[in-house]
Amino acid sequence: MRKLALLLESLVVVASASAKEVVPAPVVVEEAPVQIVEKEVIVYRDKEEGFRPNGYVDLQYRWYGDTEGQNQDNGKVKDEKDPTAWNSANNYSRIQLQGKINMTENQALEYRVRTYDELDKEDERNTKSGTQTRLRYFYDHGNLGDSKVNLTSRLHYANNGHDDNSQELEYQARFNFAEYMFNSDFVKTTDFTVAPKYAYSWGDDNSSDYDNQIGADLYTMHELPWGFSFEFNVYATQHFYGQDQYFDGLTKKEDKNFTVDVEAYIYNTTNLYTNGNVSVDFNFEGGYDQYNWSQEKKFGTKHIDKKIEGYTGDGVGRNNAKYSVYALPTIQLNYQATPNVKLYAAAGAEYRDWTVNSESSASNWRWQPTVFAGFKTTF
Repeated sequence: MRKLALLLESLVVVASASAKEVVPAPVVVEEAPVQIVEKEVIVYRDKEEGFRPNGYVDLQYRWYGDTEGQNQDNGKVKDEKDPTAWNSANNYSRIQLQGKINMTENQALEYRVRTYDELDKEDERNTKSGTQTRLRYFYDHGNLGDSKVNLTSRLHYANNGHDDNSQELEYQARFNFAEYMFNSDFVKTTDFTVAPKYAYSWGDDNSSDYDNQIGADLYTMHELPWGFSFEFNVYATQHFYGQDQYFDGLTKKEDKNFTVDVEAYIYNTTNLYTNGNVSVDFNFEGGYDQYNWSQEKKFGTKHIDKKIEGYTGDGVGRNNAKYSVYALPTIQLNYQATPNVKLYAAAGAEYRDWTVNSESSASNWRWQPTVFAGFKTTF
C-alpha cells in the first residue's frame, strides 16, 4: 500500500508540472541608432553645342546669247554702236561668286561679285563688260521690347564697274513685321520689312558728281501653294545731287528729284524627275523688273543733243514713268554630290520688253537665250 501511495503521488506531481506553462525569460534587444548618409547625385547631360560660323558659297558661269532679231548686220560703220538696238547687251558671259557667312549668332556678311565679258571682241554691237561688287553686312538687334518686331541693321556697299563705275554706300534700319501679317494654310508671309535708309552715291571721276539719298523701302515675301512664291518691293527715294541734272529733254535742270521704284515677282519650282541624288526641276520667275516713277521727267526717248535721238543710255527723257516686264522659264538639272555640295546646270530664255518701255508704248518684246552652270556648297 505504501508503495502504491508513493506511485500515485509521483504521477500527480508529474501531471501538475506538465500542466504548468513555461514562460521564457525576456530578451532585451538594443536598437542600433539610425544613421542618414547623404550621397552626391551626379546627373549627366549632353553638352549644348556652341555657335559655329556657317554659310554657303555659290560659283556660277552664265552665258547670254543674241536677243531675237539682233544677230544681223545693222549697216553701221566699224566702231559705231547701234543706238536703236532692242537689247544693249548681247552675246556675253557672266561669272558670279556669291555667298553668305553667319559670323556670330547675330552678325552676317553677304557678298556677290559679278564679272561680265563680251564674247565676240570684233562684233561692234552693244554688249556688257566689267565687274560689279556688292557687300552687305547685317546685325540682328533682336525683337523690340516685348513685341514681335525684329530690328536688323544693314550696311551696303556696291561698285558698279560693269555699268558707269559709280559707287554707293547705304545704311538701313530694317523693321520686320512678318509675325503680325496675315497667314493661313494658303498664304504665309515670311518677310514684311519697312526700312528707313540713307545712301551716298558718287561717280568714279568727279568728286562733285554725287547723290545724297534719304527714303524708305518696303520688302515683302509670301509663300503660296504648289511651289509658288510672290515678292513685292517698293523703294521711295529723295535725291539731292551734287551737280545739276538734265530733265525733260534738255529743257530743265534740277539738283534734286523724288523717285519711286516698284518690283513685283512671282517664282515657281516644280520637280519633274528625281532618282537618288539626281533631280530635274522646272523653274519660272517673272514680273515687273522694275516699274519706275520720277517726279521730274527723265524716262522714254533720250535726247543727248539735237542730232541723236533714240539713244538708250542714261540721259534725259520726257516721260515720268517706265516699266520693264519679263518672264524667265528654265529647266535645271541638279546633282547632290555630297550632303553639302550640289552641282547644277540649266537652260532657258528670257522674254522682255527690252528698249521701248514707256508706260503707253512698251514694245520690242523679244527672247534672249541663256545657259548657266555652277555649284553650291554649305558649311
